[in-house]
Amino acid sequence: MGCGNTSKPGLTNRVFSCLAGALLICFGQYSLADEQPAFTLQGFGTLGAARTTSNEVEFVRDLSQPRGASQTWDARVDSVLGLQANWQINPQLEAVAQLVSRYRYDRTFTPEFSWAYLKYEPSPNLSLRAGRLGTEFFMMSDSRLVGYSFLTVRPPGDFFWSLPFYNIDGADAALTVPLGDHLLRGNLFYGISNGQIPLAKKQWNIDGSVMAGGYLEYHAGAWLLRASYANLRFEHDLPVHDVLQNYMSEPLVTQAAAYLATGNTRSHYYSLGAIYDSGPWQLQLMLNHCDQGSNAFESSDAGYVLAGYRIASVTPFVGYSWASSETRGNALNPVVAAIMADAHVDQKTTMIGARWDLVHNIALKAQWDAIRGEPTSIFPYRQESAGWSGKMDVFSLTMDFVF
Repeated sequence: MGCGNTSKPGLTNRVFSCLAGALLICFGQYSLADEQPAFTLQGFGTLGAARTTSNEVEFVRDLSQPRGASQTWDARVDSVLGLQANWQINPQLEAVAQLVSRYRYDRTFTPEFSWAYLKYEPSPNLSLRAGRLGTEFFMMSDSRLVGYSFLTVRPPGDFFWSLPFYNIDGADAALTVPLGDHLLRGNLFYGISNGQIPLAKKQWNIDGSVMAGGYLEYHAGAWLLRASYANLRFEHDLPVHDVLQNYMSEPLVTQAAAYLATGNTRSHYYSLGAIYDSGPWQLQLMLNHCDQGSNAFESSDAGYVLAGYRIASVTPFVGYSWASSETRGNALNPVVAAIMADAHVDQKTTMIGARWDLVHNIALKAQWDAIRGEPTSIFPYRQESAGWSGKMDVFSLTMDFVF
C-alpha cells in the first residue's frame, strides 16, 4: 500500500519488535498448551476515504503524515489496521502487544509496535506498566487509531493535530480511589519518545526526547472528567540547515539555526476534558493549551464541543472545533519568518455527520468538515500554495470494525 523507501529502524524499535514478537510466540504456545493463562487476540481497523474542495493544501490526520487528501479521494489519511494480543500471565501480571499499520512519515504502511508492555496490579486499585505505552496527554489520545471507539470519523484535528507522538518507551503508575459511588484516578508517566516527523522532503528526528506528565480523572455516573499535563524535552533540532544555506551566508546560517533550535527546548501541554455518555446522548468538551519552548513553534490554544444523539442504530452528530496560535515577533529575517510561519494556525471547523452501527462490531460513518480559517493558517497541512484562502470543506467516508 505504501510507496517510497522505508528507513532503517532504530535500536529501540528493534528491541521492542523482538520483545513483542517473542511475546506473541509465547502467547500462541501457552494458549495451545493450556487454558490458563488466558490469552486473547483482537483486532481493529478503518477503511476510509477523504476528499476536499481545495488543491492549495493537502488535508492530513495529524503532523505524522507527509501527504494528504485534496480534491481527489484519498484512502491514506484514515485507513488503519491493528492487531492486539493480551496474555494474562497470572491474576496480577498481564502482557500486551499491539501491532499497527497506518500511513506514516516515510510514506509507507509498514507495521510498527505501538504498544508492548507488561502490566502489574499488586492490588485492584494500583496498576504499574513498563514498556512501550500509548501517549495520554489529552483525553482519549491513547486510542486515536481505533476509529470504532470514536463517534466521529477521526479525532477532531484542531484539538489533536499538535500530538504526532503516539507512544513512549517508559513506565507509568495509576492509582484509583473510590469516593462513595464515584471514582478518582491518578496517573503519572515518564518515558522516551521516538520517531520521525515529516517536514517537506526531510524528517525531524525526535528519538530520545524525554516525556513526562500525568492526569487526574473523576468518574461520576455518566460523567468522565479529566485534567492532564505533560512536558516534552526535544532531543534534536529541526532539519532546516540546508534551507537556510540556500538563502543566506554561513555566519547568518549559524545565527538563524541557533534562533530556531529545538534541541534541549521544552514544550508543555495542558488539557481539560469532559465526556457525558448516557442513554441516547453523547457529549464531549475538550480544551488544551500548548506552551512551546522553541522559537520555531507557536504556542496555541484549541478545543472542541461535540454532541451525538442515538436513534436506533444511527447516531447523528454535530461538533465545532477551533485552534489558534500566537505569532512570535522578532524574526531575524524573512527566511526565518517563513519557517516560523509553518507553525501558524487560526481556524474554526464545523463538523456534521452520522455513525451507523450496521452490525455488531462494524460501523459506517459519513462526515462533512467545514474549515474556515485565515490564509496564514497552514499548520499542519501539506503542500500549501500561495492560492490557499484558509477555507475548504472535507468529505469523509469510513468503515470502522473490531474483531
